[in-house]
Amino acid sequence: MSADERENLAEGTLISHLVELRDRLMRAVICVGVIFIPCAIYSNELFTLVATPLMQKMPAGTSMIATSLISPFLAPLKLALFVALFISMPYVLYQAWAFVAPGLYKHEKRFAVPLLVSSIVLFYCGVAFAYFVVFPIMFAFFTTSAPTGVQMMTDMQNYLDFVLLLFFAFGVAFEIPIATVLLAFTGMVSVEAMGKNRGYVLLGIFVVAAFLTPPDAISQTAMALPMYALYEIGILGSRFLIKQRQKTETAETSET
Repeated sequence: MSADERENLAEGTLISHLVELRDRLMRAVICVGVIFIPCAIYSNELFTLVATPLMQKMPAGTSMIATSLISPFLAPLKLALFVALFISMPYVLYQAWAFVAPGLYKHEKRFAVPLLVSSIVLFYCGVAFAYFVVFPIMFAFFTTSAPTGVQMMTDMQNYLDFVLLLFFAFGVAFEIPIATVLLAFTGMVSVEAMGKNRGYVLLGIFVVAAFLTPPDAISQTAMALPMYALYEIGILGSRFLIKQRQKTETAETSET
């Protein structure tokens, strides 16, 4: 094959990849847009649902306020967009996987698919944990800690930004088992080293939780303890997967 033919082949391959990438991105955007329509229609109900953990803990006679003229319209609409992205995330990630998968080996696909599925499930679990467990405890503390003579009246836009940040923080925090398994499976960190450095990991988790949560011990502990438990689960999963890989390699060697 001449140099011109190789160049034309490479150019054609690049163009085909770019076209496929465009198609995958368009499908993901269309999916988010389709889901966004009903979310936008019921955006006020969605905001009420997200605000319920705080509203239930606020003192009698108080309510959430809007300090901006357009906040009652834009805040629920912003939430509707994030909810649409949240719901459509499995399909968006599937499009990314469909684009990358043809370039992976068979054993890499067997390893990547369970990690991809479990990462999605763990992210959703982190968001659910924040909403059903952390928010009631945290808001109960915040609403009763105001000084005498100070009435708590939270702005709806500030509240939305606050809870979206916590949703993302807890969703990412629940990905710790995936990160642990990847570090061990790729050989970057041994499982034995992970076990020996538990004390440093626990300290680092509390430091990270202090940055990701409000400046109070309750929310920090509510994030740090599940993160450490997930770290231990990740170590157990790493040991299991490494043993399974060693058994597979031994079986393939004996067959050869």
